[in-house]
Amino acid sequence: MEKYKHSLAIQIRFSDIDPLNHVNNSCVFQYYDVGRINYMEDVVGKNLDWSHVVVVIVHIEANFLIPILKSDNIEVQTHLVGFGTKSMTMQQRIIDIETGMIKSTCTTILSGFNRETSQSMVIPEDFKQKFFDYEA
Repeated sequence: MEKYKHSLAIQIRFSDIDPLNHVNNSCVFQYYDVGRINYMEDVVGKNLDWSHVVVVIVHIEANFLIPILKSDNIEVQTHLVGFGTKSMTMQQRIIDIETGMIKSTCTTILSGFNRETSQSMVIPEDFKQKFFDYEA
């Protein structure tokens, strides 16, 4: 079983619910965004200046395994899968805290990004090290 050191409780809002009484898929991606942002702030620091973050999302995919209902007590769990030279891969999942059931999974690939040239770039070693230290 994969190790998830980081978790974040999610409050399901009434506006997240679709006509089938499930959390709408677009809201699930918002939950993953909140979890990923919180994870990165825990790794890099709460005072993270987002205008200086050196990675951007280039690919994201989710699997919707079991519908998330308004009555569910859920959290997003996040961890680093690994780094390439110019990319990093993160894995997330949404679980029901009470039952332990995995409701959804998500894989995100982020690429090193130079804001001045709008080109991909090598991810700096000091940035990578913060994630290695956190996940250790």
